[in-house]
Amino acid sequence: MANSCTKEEIFNKICEILENEFEIDKSLLKEDADIFEDLDLDSIDAVDLAARIQQYSQKRFSPEEFKQIRTLGDVVEVLYKHISE
Repeated sequence: MANSCTKEEIFNKICEILENEFEIDKSLLKEDADIFEDLDLDSIDAVDLAARIQQYSQKRFSPEEFKQIRTLGDVVEVLYKHISE
């Protein structure tokens, strides 16, 4: 992933992953969507999502960081922080 990705590009890629890999309806994919409540992902899905995001970004996240994530916007912020370093 290039260091020049915008938050919008990151959000779009995460949405693409959720649509294609997790069969989440596109209409549910909003920045304030709660990963567990709104998108109905469980802890195993969250681990799979983290793995897909790490593949995409070529960056590793600490378990503590990922535990803090609740919304799609949170995912974007963490990923943007890592690729901007």
